Amino acid sequence: MIKTDIIIIGAGPTGLFTVFEAGLLKLKTHLIDALPQPGGQCSEIYPKKPIYDIPAYPEILAGDLVDRLMEQIKPFSPGFTLGERAQNLETLEDGTFVVTTNKGTAHNAPVVVIAGGLGSFEPRKPPIGNIDDFEDKGVAYMIKDPEVYRDKKVVIAGGGDSALDWSIYLSDIAAEVSLVHRRNEFRGALDSVEKAAALARAGKIKLFTEAEVKKLYGDEHLEAVVVEHNDKARGESYVEANHFIPLFGLSPKLGPIGDWGLEIEKNAIKVNNSYDYQTNIPGVYAVGDVNTYPGKLKLILSGFHEAAVMCQSAYQRINPGKRFVMKYTTVGGVTGFDGSVKEAKKEVVQSILA
Repeated sequence: MIKTDIIIIGAGPTGLFTVFEAGLLKLKTHLIDALPQPGGQCSEIYPKKPIYDIPAYPEILAGDLVDRLMEQIKPFSPGFTLGERAQNLETLEDGTFVVTTNKGTAHNAPVVVIAGGLGSFEPRKPPIGNIDDFEDKGVAYMIKDPEVYRDKKVVIAGGGDSALDWSIYLSDIAAEVSLVHRRNEFRGALDSVEKAAALARAGKIKLFTEAEVKKLYGDEHLEAVVVEHNDKARGESYVEANHFIPLFGLSPKLGPIGDWGLEIEKNAIKVNNSYDYQTNIPGVYAVGDVNTYPGKLKLILSGFHEAAVMCQSAYQRINPGKRFVMKYTTVGGVTGFDGSVKEAKKEVVQSILA
């Protein structure tokens, strides 16, 4: 059995930053994730997608953010159980927990933190009869490597941020980008809507609004899609395409975690507001997109804040009655479990008495 101070379920950005905050408090951590590598959706779904709301980074690719977080937590030597899903939660007589995965790996700790993002998820597929026939043959529900689409004809469907952002991004890579949305109004950021409109006017994006992709054609690989317009007078448009990417979001599912006796609200785990993000089970916390409370913002930076607050509460649970004096890292530096020490350079100030 793997023993640690904190079991972290989910190795996305919030889970990884939890390692850092726990490490500052000299707490050991072990992460469990169903994906084969750390990073969560940032690694699995959109590693090349730019993120704009990380402090100090005007723009950073999702995959690069994960790389930075992995570098940041390296001194604290966290353990990883990857490619396995957290299946069962058991409370022992001593108050600690055992989390067992679907492959039988058991983990024991006095604190469990659920940082599973959206949980397990499936793409929302459009109702196109033969869409399954073209999966991995031109149809994809997420973009991992934009280079796959270089000099190709790409059709993207959707009206949110992902559809807009990828249409904009691929306009400089693909031979042709078509964006199809069933309404005239988009649900994305205003800046993205304006950029997409400008690219459409410049002929770099073909824009089909009040329309939907209804048919797919091809032999061994996708060759074309048929766009059906809401205005029946306009009929249908036949659009040549090597790739069709419907970006209608993900259908999140908590999976086995939903059967652990946690209080659930709209497929998210309720926590005690912003006090310490503890669930209705003492010692089990939830941070990041997986939790909900009044005023919740589903942002990576919000998850980072929640992780920092939660670790203070976890420390008191693990060390009842013991006081930990939290120093600024600029003063105390960072001393990792691997023996490495990082300290801020000390300024040399001449004495006024000299």
